[in-house]
Amino acid sequence: MSTSPTRAAHAPHSRETPSLMHLLHRAGQCADEHFTAHLDGIELTPRQFEVLKTVALNKDPSQTTLVDQTGIDRSTLADIVRRLTDRGLLARRRTRQDARMYAIQLTAEGERALKKARPIVDATNARLLEALPKREREVLIAALQSLIASFRTADAGETHAKSKG
Repeated sequence: MSTSPTRAAHAPHSRETPSLMHLLHRAGQCADEHFTAHLDGIELTPRQFEVLKTVALNKDPSQTTLVDQTGIDRSTLADIVRRLTDRGLLARRRTRQDARMYAIQLTAEGERALKKARPIVDATNARLLEALPKREREVLIAALQSLIASFRTADAGETHAKSKG
C-alpha cells in the first residue's frame, strides 16, 4: 500500500526535530489566512494593520520609529507607508527638525480602517490562542517575545561590531 504524495509530504519524521522556521512560517500563514478571510472589504494586510496601529499610538512617528517599533525592514516599511498614503489612510509630511525625514500621520480614513479591522485582529488572535490550552497561551506569547528580543539584541550587537570593524 503506497502513501499518497500529499500525506508523505506532511508525515511527521520521528527522528528529526521539526523545523522551527517552517512551523513559525506556517503559523503565520494560518493567522494571515484567517485575518484575510474575515476582513469583509477592508483590504488591509496584517503588516499594514500593524503600521496603522503603531502610527495611531505615536505622535507623528518617523519611518525609522515605525521600523524600530514594528520590526518591519526599512524598504518594506517604506513601501507599506507609500501604499497606505496612496490609499489615503496615512499622510506624510516633512519634519521641521530634518527636511529629509517624514512624520507619518493617520488620516480620518485610516482611523476608520483601523477601527473596523481591530475586532478582526482580536478575533484572529483569539482563534489562534484557542487552539492551545489556557496555561500554554501566555507561555507561547512570552516565548515568541523572548525569541524576537534575543534577535534584536544579537542584531544590534552585530551592527555595532561591524561599524567598529
